[in-house]
Amino acid sequence: MVENTVQGGAGDAPSGERLARPDLAEMVAPLLRTLMAAEQPVLDAHGLTMWAYAVLLHLDETPIRTQAALAEAIRADKTRIIAVLDDLEDRGLIRRRPDPGDRRARLLSLTTEGRRLRDTVQSTIQKGEERLLAQLPPADRDGFLRGLQALSALVEPGATGPAQETGRRRSPA
Repeated sequence: MVENTVQGGAGDAPSGERLARPDLAEMVAPLLRTLMAAEQPVLDAHGLTMWAYAVLLHLDETPIRTQAALAEAIRADKTRIIAVLDDLEDRGLIRRRPDPGDRRARLLSLTTEGRRLRDTVQSTIQKGEERLLAQLPPADRDGFLRGLQALSALVEPGATGPAQETGRRRSPA
């Protein structure tokens, strides 16, 4: 476990004194690993990788976007995502077509089948999450979800704020 001591400074605890809470990463990382492990069997059952699921989730935020914009949104290397998009297109889950304004770019959209699969997988994953969240009192659960949504918005591509200074959010491997 990482020691959480303060080195001194305005408003900080005296040197060497432990703070009242662990670091955020110390709390969030094990939770993230647990959540990703719980998602994996659902994704496997539907023949999806975490990257493919990320694509299906993000495509619907803006129905049509370029491959480069999608890669940036899910924090994937734009060359790495090509194989994921090829697979999703071959399965009839997404459509790619040339951008009329720039034939080198591809516009992406979900198909009806892609939307159906995304909704099925997301519903199954969120049912599992609800079992975990149900262990919290309702007020704590609501506050946790509001806080997590607010923090997530701070680290979205193009967002400004303190989170941008500390680096990028980690995406599926």
